[in-house]
Amino acid sequence: VQLVESGGGSVQSGGSLRLSCAASGYTATNDCMAWFRQAPGKEREEVAAIDRAGTRQYADSVKGRFTISRDNAKNTLYLQMNSLDSGDSATYTCAAGEREMRLQSGAWRMVCPREYNYWGQGTQVTVSS
Repeated sequence: VQLVESGGGSVQSGGSLRLSCAASGYTATNDCMAWFRQAPGKEREEVAAIDRAGTRQYADSVKGRFTISRDNAKNTLYLQMNSLDSGDSATYTCAAGEREMRLQSGAWRMVCPREYNYWGQGTQVTVSS
């Protein structure tokens, strides 16, 4: 399995970028794909995740600004990032993994995993003010 990100770059505050992640050799059918980011000196943070049916989840810091989507036929994951600010500067990495059963709100549900099996190399996003 290979995940290859593209679309990173430099942008001014308030600008937009669209990241892509192409997956090859990937045949999972009960999976989630996600975007993570890590800035220097900070812990890695899950930005957004999406399962094959299109159910999405976002970190509070990006809700309303970022949109995750996927094209299952093309095995490609996307992250549309709008209203970028300097706090969004980081290396963005895509990941893929199987959904897992977890107890949430008193019910067992299939959800995106805490740990992902496959990772890309990352793409740098730099937002200047």
